[in-house]
Amino acid sequence: MTRTWNCNWMGMAGTAGLVGMLLALLACSPSWADDQQGFVPLFDGETLDGWDGDPGFWRVEDGAILGQTTADNPTQRNTFLIWEGGEPGDFELKFEYRIDSDWANSGVQVRSRRLDGYRVGGYQPDIANVDWITGIMYEEAGRGILARRGQKLVISVEGERQVERFAEEDALGQHVHPRDWNVYHVLAEGNRLVTKINGVKMHEVIDDAPEARSEGVIAFQLHSGPPMTIRFRNIRLKCLDSNDQSQD
Repeated sequence: MTRTWNCNWMGMAGTAGLVGMLLALLACSPSWADDQQGFVPLFDGETLDGWDGDPGFWRVEDGAILGQTTADNPTQRNTFLIWEGGEPGDFELKFEYRIDSDWANSGVQVRSRRLDGYRVGGYQPDIANVDWITGIMYEEAGRGILARRGQKLVISVEGERQVERFAEEDALGQHVHPRDWNVYHVLAEGNRLVTKINGVKMHEVIDDAPEARSEGVIAFQLHSGPPMTIRFRNIRLKCLDSNDQSQD
């Protein structure tokens, strides 16, 4: 039986684009999966091949992607490291992150659109060491905060919002490990987006509004502001098809 994937991949020009296309092929071929669940790596652990970002802020160190701003090298606006392999629609994304600075504000963009330069706009499950921010759903260059930690948000076709709380915000925050590695897991399936940290559900968004996006780029953020350092590793993607039964 032929297996089809509900992911849209875009062609790229040049060497970086070729790498991105190869990653896209890997992501659509179950035989290349790195585990039985069908996840494939988006980061080789050694280079930023297949990723596009300002080299003044992003590099690879000790097997992880390191994003860093300093007092001498700040970013004047939010800047992103963008995966060039495609614009997936229905998928699961898993990665690990660690914050190594006293201040940090970051996140992962999914189903997002490229803006000018290294800027991205769209859904962003957030990461920070300001306690309430980690685990929220934010829309960069869009509607702002959509769901806080512990909330399920349903947005109607008219844009009306209905919120219900499924867990206490502070209790969920206890599952996040400051200055240590955390496992981030994003599910995007149809009109539904769910985020978990360390296996615990943080928020859920069901978006039927006109602004809702069904596909787009994946990217990591460095926020403007005080100096910050964050690391990402073990970045893996699984494209979902109609036969997959995702678990939340």
